[in-house]
Amino acid sequence: MNRLPNLDPLRFFLASLVLLFHLPQLSANQGLPYFDGLPIYHRGLEAVYMFFVLSGFLIIRLIYRAKIRNAFSIRDFYIRRILRIFPLYYLVLGFGLLFYNVILPFLNIPFQINYTWKEAFFYNVFFLPNVFAKIYEPGGIIEILWSIGIEEQFYLMIAPLLFFINVKWVLRILSLLLIGYFILYWSDIFEVLRKYTFVFFYLFSGGVIAILEEKKKLEFLKRFRIFPLVVCVATLLYYSTDWFLLEPLWLRSLFTCVLFALFIHTLAFNNRGVEVNSRILNHFGNISYGIYMFHAIVLNAVVFLFLKLEMLQNLNGTLTIILLHLLSFAGTLLIAHLSYTYFELYFLKLKNKFRK
Repeated sequence: MNRLPNLDPLRFFLASLVLLFHLPQLSANQGLPYFDGLPIYHRGLEAVYMFFVLSGFLIIRLIYRAKIRNAFSIRDFYIRRILRIFPLYYLVLGFGLLFYNVILPFLNIPFQINYTWKEAFFYNVFFLPNVFAKIYEPGGIIEILWSIGIEEQFYLMIAPLLFFINVKWVLRILSLLLIGYFILYWSDIFEVLRKYTFVFFYLFSGGVIAILEEKKKLEFLKRFRIFPLVVCVATLLYYSTDWFLLEPLWLRSLFTCVLFALFIHTLAFNNRGVEVNSRILNHFGNISYGIYMFHAIVLNAVVFLFLKLEMLQNLNGTLTIILLHLLSFAGTLLIAHLSYTYFELYFLKLKNKFRK
């Protein structure tokens, strides 16, 4: 299957923003020097939201194209998703539970556990890690799994829905779901949706822009030569400045839904021939799932070293901050690469048996 251009480097960029978001938080929490004086250090959540738009864009596009060929199988779809998500998800979940319940007590490092093993099993096995993270605050290694839960919940909903509706109605149904769910989310009818961050409208927005492209309804955008530049500059400014932090929050969500969807479409289909062909960046994009899943583990390990090693404790603040960044990124990239090469790739190759 041909990969769309520029999206793998985007994945790496977004995963890096999440790491930059969490590094100063953990450093400050442990009394280490930290730096978070640039807006880019505060865009980790927005990076995850763009991940959601990208996921909706790719998954719904895949399902729609399969339906046109009359080749969409719910069974095969779920098996492919399981092979991609579950191995690393349960590996990190298992390590996180072990880390906070066994390793930290063994090292005499205090950490409050507010849940039972039954509760941890129930919420995280039955696709509700976002609820588990919000209720129990189980620690960063486990809490980052909230976003995987949102994607799992979306897959459970979207595959049967698109399977049963006529392909001619896909765009209308998705558009209604996007608008209706957005209104429902920001209303006071079901506050639980905001409480546990059930932000499915980001995934729906990615799906809508994907179907619009498949139906060739966005060709008019390609006639405006400046449009791709405007979208890319606006996205860059959103992540590097505070200019677009609109209030109220529903307005900011509406703005990012549209901007992120247009940005992904621009990178993939309206890029004016500009493609990032770096093998390194594309590889980092391929391992971005591992970067996201392992970064909290690496951050904890790096911070632990700075707290325990005397030679690191004697460094000045600026050098400490620089080394924290370098070691965190290098360690995360290394572990993500090893995980992808010697663990994830085995399951990814199995996915080919379930493609039509």
